[in-house]
Amino acid sequence: MTGFNLTQGSGFLFVGFSDVSPRLQILLGVTFTLIYLVTLIGNLIIFLILTVDPALHTPMYFFLRNLSLVDIWFTNVTIPKTVTELLSKDRRISFKGCAAQMFFFFVFGITDCVLLAVMSLDRYVAICIPLRYTAIMSRSMCIYLASGSWIMAIVSSLSLTSVTFSLPFCESQEINHFFCDIPPLMELACGNTFITETVTRLTSIFTLMVPFLLILITYTFIVSKIVKIRSTEGRRAAVSTCASHLVSVVLLYGTTILTYAQPKSSYSMQKIFSVCYAYLTPMLNPLIYSLRNKEVKGALKKQTLRNVLSKVM
Repeated sequence: MTGFNLTQGSGFLFVGFSDVSPRLQILLGVTFTLIYLVTLIGNLIIFLILTVDPALHTPMYFFLRNLSLVDIWFTNVTIPKTVTELLSKDRRISFKGCAAQMFFFFVFGITDCVLLAVMSLDRYVAICIPLRYTAIMSRSMCIYLASGSWIMAIVSSLSLTSVTFSLPFCESQEINHFFCDIPPLMELACGNTFITETVTRLTSIFTLMVPFLLILITYTFIVSKIVKIRSTEGRRAAVSTCASHLVSVVLLYGTTILTYAQPKSSYSMQKIFSVCYAYLTPMLNPLIYSLRNKEVKGALKKQTLRNVLSKVM
């Protein structure tokens, strides 16, 4: 097939879930809409609680507030378009729209991954070097780490998006996915994809595997420190501060690795895992951190009680 310039064409068409029955498409559309609403409401509540309660203005909750903000925008990048595809049957997306969606998808996705690594570093300092915690995790250091996460994500996303959309695409405009991602777009490329594949691998190592390795290293030290704690209550408190973070790490990194480790022929499995890390993980994060964290639950109850009393008064 010959290549052509999509900047002058009509753009792309998502295959998405068009291979399932119309009834199932409607059910998926309604389900994704509910996931979208729960994600927005849950993360917004966590963000507001962590912002208004002075007791939660600590480094750990500063990063959690950033994580909630990222998850809000991460969800907005893909779900509204997917719901439109399912309920209105409009599967089109322009060339520029696809590039923009990919760019912001990677910005928020990579920021999510790096923030989880930063949060593991925060837990390492808190548990392994508690006496120096305040000095090391100062407000300026927290801002530097959060800003670094965003900058790394933006630079990486620019490189990934630019090399992908510099490819010549074939006459087939159907993306076998429900949002713009690199693997299904490379399937449409007619030219040599070596540069795109190389940049993708290097960027993945830098933004996915390095943060994951940092998490493994920090938790190796954390576990060795917890084992040495003699007090049962002390061990329980240390484990409690890490449990929510570990669940988030397993959800995000597990489903992301499974998505991109699948062979090219396993498109159905790729879509399932993509739903998990792009839709379910942002929705579950507020529940994980609120249900397993006494301080967050306490702040939620306090703010709820305060609102009720203000209405009664």
